[in-house]
Amino acid sequence: MTTSASVPVLAVDVGGTKLETGLVDADGCILGRRRAATTGKDGDALFEQLMGLVEPLMADGPVAGIGVGCGGPMSDGGSLVSPLNIGQWRDFPLAGRLAERTGSTVVVDNDAKALALGEGWCGAAVGERDFLAMVVSTGVGGGLVLDGRLLDGAAGNAGHVGHVVVDPDGPLCVCGNRGCLEAVASGPAIQRLTGAPPAEASLEVRRRTGDLVGRAVATVVNLLDVRLAVVAGSVALGFGAPFFEAAQRRLDLECGLEFTRGARILPAGLGADGPLVGAAAVWHHARRNLVDLAVGS
Repeated sequence: MTTSASVPVLAVDVGGTKLETGLVDADGCILGRRRAATTGKDGDALFEQLMGLVEPLMADGPVAGIGVGCGGPMSDGGSLVSPLNIGQWRDFPLAGRLAERTGSTVVVDNDAKALALGEGWCGAAVGERDFLAMVVSTGVGGGLVLDGRLLDGAAGNAGHVGHVVVDPDGPLCVCGNRGCLEAVASGPAIQRLTGAPPAEASLEVRRRTGDLVGRAVATVVNLLDVRLAVVAGSVALGFGAPFFEAAQRRLDLECGLEFTRGARILPAGLGADGPLVGAAAVWHHARRNLVDLAVGS
């Protein structure tokens, strides 16, 4: 007999450079995955490209539902998504379109908030009640857990640490401000500033990027009294030790209050699996909330 706990969640990660789907079991293990570059020329073409990754996995057997982590911003509940780094989608009804095509329950949330849920479930933040999770990749995003609860904000976009200003005289950001963390530390920003892809970045660039991320994290630590930040994404994980050492040095310099001293910044524990595990966690999180509401009513 098949139980709901044994049926995997179909996880979807929508990023500025790649789309990925996978089946994730109740222990956070990925059973199978598919990926492709984000290349659809318009909104509908991009959605069809995504369906080309979703449908083969659904053909493998039943799924409990579909959890999606997607770049933001988005409307409350993820019903309309407008990822800054995916120009093809503006107010795109991703959840509704996926539900219509698959017949499954679909839950969408910001990809960095998804990461926070995944890292708290089976990553570097297991057992932590207060932490920041970050993605430093094509974009820079964040998700915040305080008192054991994921912060949503008025429209579901809480945690956008990528738009904390770290260099007031810095370059223009896609959000319209100057010197945001995303404008100086994301993959495209690094390529614009250096003329080379992030994978070819010098040691100096890796350290400078870590320092800027540490500055943004210090702002969050001082404001919200969190003592742990876990960081994922191709830039952060690809830059490795020089990035994290520089970020920790900056954190040590700028977190001198008694309640912030000793704050840590660590690589995300799920590594490259984080986006899919996080997307599955989005579905589980929503399901638990519904159960809690039913019990409390």
